Amino acid sequence: MPIKFMSLGALAAIAMLAGCSSTSSESAKDPVAGETGHGRCEASGAEFAIGKKASPQLLDQARTRAGAQSARFLKPNDMITLEYRSDRLNLNTDNDLVVTRVNCG
Repeated sequence: MPIKFMSLGALAAIAMLAGCSSTSSESAKDPVAGETGHGRCEASGAEFAIGKKASPQLLDQARTRAGAQSARFLKPNDMITLEYRSDRLNLNTDNDLVVTRVNCG
């Protein structure tokens, strides 16, 4: 009887592990890279924004030129998360909402 339970347990473990594996090529795809070609932000493309007043149009234009998936303005006292995202453009502003720095992350 114990051998029957051990066999059943081994079979259940194999079935569970098989469910964790994937042979689909979709799981290996980088969803960000598929949309822009490379998915990485290039801050140098958005340096034209330094010295300009923050606006939604400027944000979108800078995001496009940098090749970023997303972009945001960061004011001096904004609370931000510290995770690094290679597909995000940051436009740092002063208190008057004039862009002072651009970087990715």
